[in-house]
Amino acid sequence: MLDGPFDSLAELLDAVADQYGDLDAFVDGEDRLTFTGWRRKAAGLAGSLAERGIGRGDVVCLMLPSSIDYAIGYAAVLQLGGIVTGINARLGPTEVNGILERCRPRMVIGSGSARPRVPDSYDGLLLARDELPGCYAHPSPTTPTKVRPESAAVIVWTSGTTGAPKGAWFDHAGLAAGARVSGLLSAPFDRRIMSSPMAHAAFMTRAWDQLAHVMTSVLTPAKWSAAAMLDALVRERITVGQGVPTQWEKVLELPQFASADLSQLRIVGTGAARVPPQLVHRLREHLSCPVIVRYATTETPVITGTRPDDPPDVLERSVGRPQDGVRIRIVDEAGRSLPAGEVGRVAVRSPCQMRGYWDDPTQTTAALTEDGWFVSSDLGRLGADGNLVLAGRATEAYIRGGYNIHPLEIENALSAHPGVRSVAVVGVPAPVIGEIGVAFVVPIAGARPSAADLQAWCAGLVADYKTPDRIEFVDDLPLTSMMKVDKRRLLELATHAAR
Repeated sequence: MLDGPFDSLAELLDAVADQYGDLDAFVDGEDRLTFTGWRRKAAGLAGSLAERGIGRGDVVCLMLPSSIDYAIGYAAVLQLGGIVTGINARLGPTEVNGILERCRPRMVIGSGSARPRVPDSYDGLLLARDELPGCYAHPSPTTPTKVRPESAAVIVWTSGTTGAPKGAWFDHAGLAAGARVSGLLSAPFDRRIMSSPMAHAAFMTRAWDQLAHVMTSVLTPAKWSAAAMLDALVRERITVGQGVPTQWEKVLELPQFASADLSQLRIVGTGAARVPPQLVHRLREHLSCPVIVRYATTETPVITGTRPDDPPDVLERSVGRPQDGVRIRIVDEAGRSLPAGEVGRVAVRSPCQMRGYWDDPTQTTAALTEDGWFVSSDLGRLGADGNLVLAGRATEAYIRGGYNIHPLEIENALSAHPGVRSVAVVGVPAPVIGEIGVAFVVPIAGARPSAADLQAWCAGLVADYKTPDRIEFVDDLPLTSMMKVDKRRLLELATHAAR
C-alpha cells in the first residue's frame, strides 16, 4: 500500500502513475483507462479548467453519469486544489437545484453537447461533456497544486430520501485515513466492481483507497442491471464483489448465475441497507469466497464489518465490529452512553469521517459533538460480543398505541418466512391508535403466503403489537437512485391506499 507521505490525492496519483502506470485504473465496458492515462487526461483537463479561471478552493460539480469521464473530472479538479462534488444522474430537478444552491459551484460539467441541466438561476461556468476530449489534450497540462492535508477535497450529498440533501465534506487527510482503515475489502492490485453511482461516497471518498492499493475499478452501466453486473464480474475476473442487498438479490435470481465462473472472487461485501438473513445464507451457499456485511454512512464511509471467520448467525443478525481505528457507542437522545443491549443512536468517531455539512452550520452542530463524535440517525445496540445490531432509523420509527416500533425488527421477522423474497415496513397515521404498520411484501414466485399467514408468523417472533396491521403484496419494491428501498414512496402508497 502506498501510504505517503502525500498531502493530496493528486500527489498520490502522480506516484501511482510513475510506478504502475500501465495498469488499468478503470474499465467501463469496452473502454479502459490506465493510471498513466488518468493522470495525463486529468492534467490536460485541469489546464483547460485553469484557463477558464478555476483554481484552488473552487467548487466544481460533476453532473455526469458514472464513467471514465467522471473519474478524469474528479482528478482534474483536485489537481487544481479545487473541491469536487457530484450529482447522481437520477436525481430530480428539486434535488439538483437544492444541491447547486447549497454548494454554489464555480463550474458545472454536464452531459451532452448543449447547456448542462441547471436551473436558470445558476450563473456559474458550464462545460458540456462533448467538450471534454478536446480539454484532455490541452497544450498546457498542469502539475498538482500544493494543498494542505486539511484542505477541503470532496463534497458528497446524502440521498435526500427523508429531506433536503446535505453535503458531507471531506479533506485530503480524511480520504487518506479511509484507505488506512478500509480493511478486508482492499488489497493490493484488486479488481473491484463499482456497482454504485460515482457521485456516491463509494467512489468520492474511496478514490484514495483505490490509488493507495493500486486497484482497478470496473464500472457497471449507468442504468444498472443484474445481468450487466454478473457479466462484469465474470468477464473482468473481479476479485472484490460489492453491492447493496437489492443488487445481490437480483444477481442471484439470474438463471445464468448458477453456471457463472466467479472463482476469481477473493471476497464479497454487502451493506448500505438492511441485509436480509436469507440473502447472507444464499451468498455463502453459492460463492466459494468469504462474504462479509459492512455498515457505513455517507458521513462516515468506514464503520463496522463482520469477519470471514464469524459464524453464520453473526452475519445474519449484525453488521459486525468496528474497523481498526474506528470507535462506536450507543447514546440516548441526550447524548449519554447506553449499556450493551440497549437501543439508541449509533455514534461514531473515525479518522475518515466528514468534517461537517457544507455551508450548513446548524446541521453540522446537530450531527457532530464538540469532542468529535458523529451521531447518526441509525438506531442500534451493541451485543456482549461487541457486534453492532441495527434497529432501523430514528426517522422511520412509528408509535402504535403508545409503543415505539422499529420497522427493521419487523422486516427481519417477515423476511425469515420461506415465502417472502423481500419486504419493507412503514408506519402510517390511523385514528385512535395513532399509527399502524403496513408491510409491503414481494412474495417468492409460486409460494405466495396469505396475509393472515404472515401476520401469524410475525406474531410468533415479535410482540403481538408489532405485527403489521396491513400486508400489501407487490411485484417489487420501489428503489431510490442508490438502489435502496424508497420508504418515502412506500409511505405515499400506504397513505393513499388507506383513503
